[in-house]
Amino acid sequence: MSHSGSTLTYVYAAAYLTDALRDTLTDLRGVYGAPVHPLAEPASSAPETRRAPLAFLASHVPADDFNEHDLKVHFEDLEWLEGVARAHNDVVQALATRATVLPLRMATVYQDDDRARQALSRQHTPFTARLDQLDAHTEFGVKIYLAPVTDPAEAPSGAEGPEPVSASPGKAYLQRRRTQQHAVEARYSQAQQAAAALEAIASQYATHRVSHPVQSGALNGPAENVLNDAYLVPDEDGQRFKAAVEEATFGFDGIRVEVTGPWAPYSFAMTPSEEERDAPAGQERRR
Repeated sequence: MSHSGSTLTYVYAAAYLTDALRDTLTDLRGVYGAPVHPLAEPASSAPETRRAPLAFLASHVPADDFNEHDLKVHFEDLEWLEGVARAHNDVVQALATRATVLPLRMATVYQDDDRARQALSRQHTPFTARLDQLDAHTEFGVKIYLAPVTDPAEAPSGAEGPEPVSASPGKAYLQRRRTQQHAVEARYSQAQQAAAALEAIASQYATHRVSHPVQSGALNGPAENVLNDAYLVPDEDGQRFKAAVEEATFGFDGIRVEVTGPWAPYSFAMTPSEEERDAPAGQERRR
C-alpha cells in the first residue's frame, strides 16, 4: 500500500500522563505498527493541579487512508476495519493495565499533533470529570442467551411423549405447536428471572450500568441474545462481582449467561456529543 507521506494524528485514549503510563508507551505500537506517543495539553492552558498532566495517547497514520473520504470507503472493508479495530483495542487495553484511561472512538483523527492538543485543552473539564469517575473501576459485560427450542416433531422418538392414537394430523400439529410455544414462554420466563437475579447482584457491586442493543446474526449461533449489558465495577470488587453473577444465574433451564471482563471502560467513555462539544469547525475529523 503506497502513501503520499502526509499524516494525521490518530488518538486512542485520554489519560493522566503518569510515570507508569510513560513506561507502558515504551515499544507500544498502534495502527499500522506506528509507535504510540503522548500529547500533553499545553502547560499554559492546563489548570493548576498537583496531578500528572492530561494527555492524549496517539500515533501518526497516513492521511490518504484516514481522511474523511477514504475512511468512508475503508469502513466498508471488513478486513481493514477488523485490523484497525484490533490495533486500537490492543493499545487501549495495554494502557488500561497501568492507568485509568478514557477510550476514544475508533478512527478519531486530527489534522496534526497541535490540533489534537488544542482539542484536549478544550475538553479538559469533561475529560477529567469522566476519568475521575472511571478511576479504579473496570468494565464487565453480561449477556443472557436463550437456547433454541426444538420442534417436537424433530425430537427423538418418545422424547416428548407419544401422540394420542386417536389424534388427527391437524390436531397433532396444533398440539406440537402449543408444546413448542409453552417451552419458548418458559425459557423467556427463566431469562427474566435470571435478569432479576443479575440486577440484584449488580446493585451490590456495580456503580453504573449501560444496556446495549441485543446482538443478532451468525455470532450468536442458534442461540438468541436477550440481554447485553455492561457494568462499571470497582477494581476491588471485580472478581466477586463476576463470581456472584455466575452463581446467582446458574441452573436456569434453557438459558446461558456469559460474563466477560475486566475490560477498559469503553461503554462508559465519552459520548460523541461530549467529545465534540464546543469543537471549532475544521479542527478535527473523526468517524
